[in-house]
Amino acid sequence: MRADHPYAVRHRTHLAGSLRAEHAGTRVRLGGWVHRRRALGGIVFVDLRDRAGLVQVSFDPRSAPQQMIDAAAALGAETVVLIEGEVVARPENMRNPELPTGDVEVRAASLRVVGPAVTPSIPVARGKGEVLPAEELRLRHRHLDLRRPELQRNIILRHRLMQATRRYFDALGFLEVETPILTKPTPEGARDYLVPSRVHPGEFYALPQSPQLYKQLLMISGFDRYFQIARCFRDEDLRADRQPEFTQIDVEAAFVGAEDVMNAAEGLVQALWREGGQEVDLPFPRMKYADAMERFGSDKPDLRFGLAIEDFTEAFRGSEFSITRDAIAKGGRVRGIRIPGGATLSRKQVDEIEAAAKTLGAAGLLRLKGQGGSLEGGPAKFLSQDAVTRLAVSDGDLLLAVAGPDHISSPSLDRVRHEVAARMQLVPPDTNAFLWVVDFPLFVRDPKSGELQSVNHPFTAPHPDDEHLLEKHPERVRSLAYDVILNGTELGGGSIRIGDPRVQSRVFELLGLDERTAEARFGFLLEALRAGAPPHGGIAFGFDRITMLLAGAESLRDVIAFPKTTKAAALFEGAPVAVRAEDLRELHITLDGGAV
Repeated sequence: MRADHPYAVRHRTHLAGSLRAEHAGTRVRLGGWVHRRRALGGIVFVDLRDRAGLVQVSFDPRSAPQQMIDAAAALGAETVVLIEGEVVARPENMRNPELPTGDVEVRAASLRVVGPAVTPSIPVARGKGEVLPAEELRLRHRHLDLRRPELQRNIILRHRLMQATRRYFDALGFLEVETPILTKPTPEGARDYLVPSRVHPGEFYALPQSPQLYKQLLMISGFDRYFQIARCFRDEDLRADRQPEFTQIDVEAAFVGAEDVMNAAEGLVQALWREGGQEVDLPFPRMKYADAMERFGSDKPDLRFGLAIEDFTEAFRGSEFSITRDAIAKGGRVRGIRIPGGATLSRKQVDEIEAAAKTLGAAGLLRLKGQGGSLEGGPAKFLSQDAVTRLAVSDGDLLLAVAGPDHISSPSLDRVRHEVAARMQLVPPDTNAFLWVVDFPLFVRDPKSGELQSVNHPFTAPHPDDEHLLEKHPERVRSLAYDVILNGTELGGGSIRIGDPRVQSRVFELLGLDERTAEARFGFLLEALRAGAPPHGGIAFGFDRITMLLAGAESLRDVIAFPKTTKAAALFEGAPVAVRAEDLRELHITLDGGAV
């Protein structure tokens, strides 16, 4: 390959999809797949496809022998061919404005079949309006599915975003460092994928859920600025936007504060969105975690539309309506959403919204509608005139509320916001609402056990103004954590890390890890912290999700070359599989039910 013409190799001089009007008169050699074939007036036309796109190749009796034309007429879909010919301009009335190559065609002088193909199990070329085969069938034949131009564009975009990431961080002096894939199990979140050691019987490695501890060790080792496009693994139940193995942009820097990390992260987002053809305005607005939960019921609020949550407890206090009376008596609140024009929603639509809220724990929705200057709905007859005034439901508006503890009402009302916005078409198209959520709590109590849990991870630094609360009021401690949100989706999250080994040990203790357990799991980190750690922090972005958003894809599986199903199965290669008994014996493993 020559630097001045990188695609010029033995069997081709150009990519088929790269040919344009300026190439007219050029002799070219092309290699690619037969996308479609058709005959018209004795001329055979073949749409030749490669990763750059399609170009029309013509086999004309006036310039090609009949034997070649017959061979072209017999070409099957997805056959790999080599073609040599001349690029010619198409007549004005025969140009195809839907193709980038539509101003030209290649008049074939030679044809050679190098990859004969059986009839494909799934179609690669589709007509307008033709529905894709079922996803499981496409994953089973992924080598064919990946030939689809849509998926090729997605994977090429993924490559470009990776290179944009590397350019951005290299320009800021960050070093790309690879961290281990075989590492130590440190359970603190999702389940680890475990790898048995053959040379250490009965012992196991884990595949990393993230490079978190290694990147902190790099800061302690003096590398100052690190990034990695890292492969990560989590053995957890899957959803449409989750994969057991995934990629994240992992970043860490020393001698920084939260603002430094957030500024660098905003610049990366701007660079990636620009690579994807969109401009992003900086800086992103900030919202405190407490405000996000109070007003939107979520730590990743979608700000493209209104419908903020309000506290209506005082309007209902003293009411004899049993649902609200009992909830308030138990320490709960009445919170809800005032929906301008919401009275236009049908009874069926509101029932559907209520059903969605119930999936997140709500017992039901309180419904109040403004009609003729008064309120209509079940709770209305229990409300005083003062309460009606407080609620301020105008004619044509609808109020939907949940009575209960915040850990029920917040997620339920968040779901209501989205359900209402979708049905009333309140989400403006082609709008991006970026947001930083900051001042997360360091801990949250499990509503069932009452035990403290990390909101982010146990290496997150407490807010310096709240460190004194660690001893007696740990649940009131804020953290130096920050998440970047886009349209209700978390793009990435990070924090300033704990640099003091005494504080780190105290956090482990509050999370229920005694000194012995903490040393067994995280002793290597504590040892490194005792050697002197600079202030450091970082962030990690979900790279697959970013690519999915910029590609306009519906699933992560559409931007990953060889993804798993929602059951963590690799259908094309057929994994996971049972292994031979002798392989298990070498790994010192026996299966339940008896020795191998």
